[in-house]
Amino acid sequence: MNTSGRTQLFSSVDKASLLNCPKVQLHDGTNHPCIGFGTYKVGFVPASASAAIESDADAAECVSNALECGYRFFECAQFYGNENEVGKAISKSGVPRKELFLCSKVWTTTIEQGPQAIRAQLDKTLSDLGTDYLDLYLIHWPVPGKHVDAYKTLEDLFNEGKLRGIGLSNYAVEDYIELKDSGMTIKPSVNQIEINPFLYRKNTIAFFDKEGVVLQSYRSLCNGKDFDNPTLVKIAQVHGKTAAQVLGRWCVQKGFVYMPKSVKKERMEENAMVFDFELTEHEVCKLDSLTTPESLRAFEDLYRKCVNRDTSKDGTMDGVKMDITVD
Repeated sequence: MNTSGRTQLFSSVDKASLLNCPKVQLHDGTNHPCIGFGTYKVGFVPASASAAIESDADAAECVSNALECGYRFFECAQFYGNENEVGKAISKSGVPRKELFLCSKVWTTTIEQGPQAIRAQLDKTLSDLGTDYLDLYLIHWPVPGKHVDAYKTLEDLFNEGKLRGIGLSNYAVEDYIELKDSGMTIKPSVNQIEINPFLYRKNTIAFFDKEGVVLQSYRSLCNGKDFDNPTLVKIAQVHGKTAAQVLGRWCVQKGFVYMPKSVKKERMEENAMVFDFELTEHEVCKLDSLTTPESLRAFEDLYRKCVNRDTSKDGTMDGVKMDITVD
């Protein structure tokens, strides 16, 4: 069986399961859909993106397809460079705003520039997405010396009613402690980090779980690079599912917010078909054990590279925490 291909057609039942997907409750009582559509590299690839290549996909068309499939949570960002196209697709769809859950992130360059730049960027994001509020707005990376003040600006915007919730992305335990010790007045609702069986950072996950901060998982499907892993293949065969669906089910079953992305409608459908089967405890344990020391070292290297990315300190270790909780 081809574990990266589809094993069944997307039915009306599957669409209903996606439209009525389980929710993860945030600390303020908000119900966050457990699955969403990631828009990174959809129609536009940022110049400083890893493996930056041209995209021939049309962002608006991709988002329209995702909406047709039944996705209602959209994970967006200033850095992705396509929020205007996402907004066009949403407007064209006719889906009521109240049925959508929209999340965006403010990029490092804007974080470095300070409060007024962040406010201006939020106004642009709201305009591009065609809405007057966001369900979540996140700090994209904990820019050294800047992220604490940026988060305080998000707190102000929350209090002004432009944001229903605020949160973090790519925060290590030590970044969160720095923020908490600074006197934050609103606890972050989420921290968006890479989570999959090949980068399963148990101590970090346990820390944020104890803090009551929900984890959104990006690279849930490992960019498709590990679909041929023997453990994953075997589990997929047992369930008559694809490798992608097993990874997605693992994510949902663990209580993380699962955010797959694809520019192909058939993959969007495949990625969403995770609600009609369940992994056994033994299978979950097998998947939990796939993270290697090499994966953790690669994560640490990427963290050090990215916290200053695109800022005036890009390419330097200026202010970068060199001793973080890696696992």
